[in-house]
Amino acid sequence: MIRISTIFIAIWMVLVAASLGLALDAVAGISGTESAIVALTALTFLILYNAVSMRLRDRSDVGGQIADLSRGTADLARQVAEFGRRLAAIEGRIASSNSTNSDRIQSVVGEINELGGLVRQLASTVSTHEDLLAGATPPSPAPVARAEPEAPIDLIAPLGERPVAPPPLLAAPPPPAAQPRPAPAAQAQAAHPVQTANGRNQTQLLATLRSAIDENRVDIFLQPMVTLPQRKVRFYEAVTRVRDERDQLIAAEEFISIAEASGLIGRVDNMVMLRCVQVLRRLMVRNKDVGVFCNVAASTLGNSTTFAQCLDFLEANRALAPSLVLEFKQSTFRNLGPAESENLAALAQRGFRFSIDHVTDLRIEPRELADRGVRFIKVPATLLLDPRQASTSDIHPSDLSDLLGRFGIDLIAERIEGERAVVDLLDYDVRFGQGFLFAPPRPLRPEGASATGGASPNQAQDIQGSNVSGTPSPGATSAAPPAQRITGNAALARRI
Repeated sequence: MIRISTIFIAIWMVLVAASLGLALDAVAGISGTESAIVALTALTFLILYNAVSMRLRDRSDVGGQIADLSRGTADLARQVAEFGRRLAAIEGRIASSNSTNSDRIQSVVGEINELGGLVRQLASTVSTHEDLLAGATPPSPAPVARAEPEAPIDLIAPLGERPVAPPPLLAAPPPPAAQPRPAPAAQAQAAHPVQTANGRNQTQLLATLRSAIDENRVDIFLQPMVTLPQRKVRFYEAVTRVRDERDQLIAAEEFISIAEASGLIGRVDNMVMLRCVQVLRRLMVRNKDVGVFCNVAASTLGNSTTFAQCLDFLEANRALAPSLVLEFKQSTFRNLGPAESENLAALAQRGFRFSIDHVTDLRIEPRELADRGVRFIKVPATLLLDPRQASTSDIHPSDLSDLLGRFGIDLIAERIEGERAVVDLLDYDVRFGQGFLFAPPRPLRPEGASATGGASPNQAQDIQGSNVSGTPSPGATSAAPPAQRITGNAALARRI
């Protein structure tokens, strides 16, 4: 829009030019045409003068604005340069800090590596000393070494304790004959005599099994699983034992096949599951982080009637799901049918976790197992350390723990029988271990029986069976130790 001052100036110039023309016409006697020409000439001159003066004034204003803009641009450039300088200083400090931290980390890593080397040397030295002790067979140490295992209280007391007893006390004692040290399995049989199937046919063993179930003579032994290399108890595995009429123990390996063939395995699993829940409840009074592994047979998982009973019981004890781990064989997971898969999913939906044992090869699909709810895989130490597995499996055994860990599955090395195996397993980053090196399966009294003499004779007879025979059995003699030796978690375990 044209400014008002410009309009006033234009009107003023027209009036001045018209006044000049009228004055010339009236005073000087010039004709009207000449006066009009003179007036137009004056108006043109005034217009040109005004245009030139406005242009000069606008140029001066624009020059001032350009100068101000130049000064602002210079200030902005100085500020940008200052920010650049400060940013460069900060980057230099960060780089210096990263370099310092990297040097510190490298020094810490070097110290950790040195400590690891020292630990390996210590483990090798301990293993060498163990071999030397195993080779020496003096007659006098035998009674001293067996003094603690002979007392039944010591077989149960360590169940609630965090650290595992030193390995030489559990793995080194020789049998009474004071001959060279037997294998760990022979030690377990020396500490807990187990009646074998030799001398029994299948009919007799089936009758014994049926009688044991009817008379509540199905017991569980607990074997700890420890953290490596700290060797602190983290879980327990419930191992099933059956007592016959003479209170002699029959191992699970001897009667499981007969129980599955006769359809009694479901009743056995129900009783073992009940014992595990009772044990877990009492152990969790003092330690909420403890866990119990309970073995479940494949036929129980596939039998709708038996599984329905187990599911109802587990549903009633759903609060223990984070601590009660159900264990199945590797062959069971590889041969799951529609019914077994559905039942397994029902257990997983209720929060129960699964473990796989009896692993025969390392062809494992961790993603599929994790989707099914598997959180633990127990692999024999001999299988992990077998160099032939590197060529027959899809992954090197040393990388198995890392692979399983990516899917939330912990690797447990079982059947560890020597210190050398522990040293090698530490290189494989195995976090948990189980075996006779740490502790054999130890007996646990079911149904709240107490070895302190507080239980009534009827209760002792209902739980322990008939112990009136002339020759006391290991199960019968476990009630003899005095009460004052039972303290802490051991007392809780003995009251189970």
